[in-house]
Amino acid sequence: MTNTLISIVGPTAIGKTALSVKLAQHFNTEIISADSRQFYRELHIGTAVPSKEELKAAKHHFIQHKSIKDNYSVGDFEREAISKLEEIHQKHSTAIMVGGSGLYIKAVTKGLDYFPEIDSTIRNKLNDELISNGLDDLQERLKSLDPIAYKTIAIDNPQRVIRALEICIGTDKPYSSFLTNPEKTRHFKTISIGLDAERSLIYDRINQRVDIMITNGLLEEAEALIPFKYLNALNTVGYKELFNYFEGNSTLDFAISEIKKNTRRFAKRQLTWFRKDESTKWFDFETEAEEIIKFVEEKM
Repeated sequence: MTNTLISIVGPTAIGKTALSVKLAQHFNTEIISADSRQFYRELHIGTAVPSKEELKAAKHHFIQHKSIKDNYSVGDFEREAISKLEEIHQKHSTAIMVGGSGLYIKAVTKGLDYFPEIDSTIRNKLNDELISNGLDDLQERLKSLDPIAYKTIAIDNPQRVIRALEICIGTDKPYSSFLTNPEKTRHFKTISIGLDAERSLIYDRINQRVDIMITNGLLEEAEALIPFKYLNALNTVGYKELFNYFEGNSTLDFAISEIKKNTRRFAKRQLTWFRKDESTKWFDFETEAEEIIKFVEEKM
């Protein structure tokens, strides 16, 4: 029997985790998490890691397995995830992967694109500009040099913006022009499942999730992480807005509204990324798991 990877994608707060658990139980298998925010053990509430019940219902991998102090790249994840999938497929013909980090999912299913080596002084200069002028200036520069990358990468992530810019500057070519390498050969077949909903419904679910996070203690979680706010892992939606509040630069209400706004923007970019893969079969988020399982079994 051909080894299969069922990849579940979609915007944040759409219900991917719940579906992944149902599929893992049906196929008696394990789950690979491809959510780069959930890798870090110090981040819990703000990253919406699976609940204790969900973690108990199906075996998960790559959930809170790293520290925010660790350097962990998408290349590291690709190597470790492929190794873990080989291990899972020795026991089960089917494995599940779920997450909203498009680049990490692509790394597992198709492999990473090749980029030329760039003079490190370019990155150092961009990092200095980030400190001096903030992220907005770098975002506008990327929008000018590579509007395609601007629309598709995680534009609120300084590391992603600087990486794209250094490629543009160092090669005098758009970063997006390098995203065309042949796919790597994998030992498994991928079936990609997407969950979606009306845009207004997605945004409502995001707003509700943020309110729940605040009620569950996100403010206290972020406050305890203030000494580490300079780390890249914490330069992310849900934490950076609260750090700004703690520094006295905004009210709490404004910080919460910014978390909601930035999360909505993130969800929009996720959908733009995932919809580029024409092999993904999209389902309404309220579709019964049995219908999705039937589709998967037919594709097998």
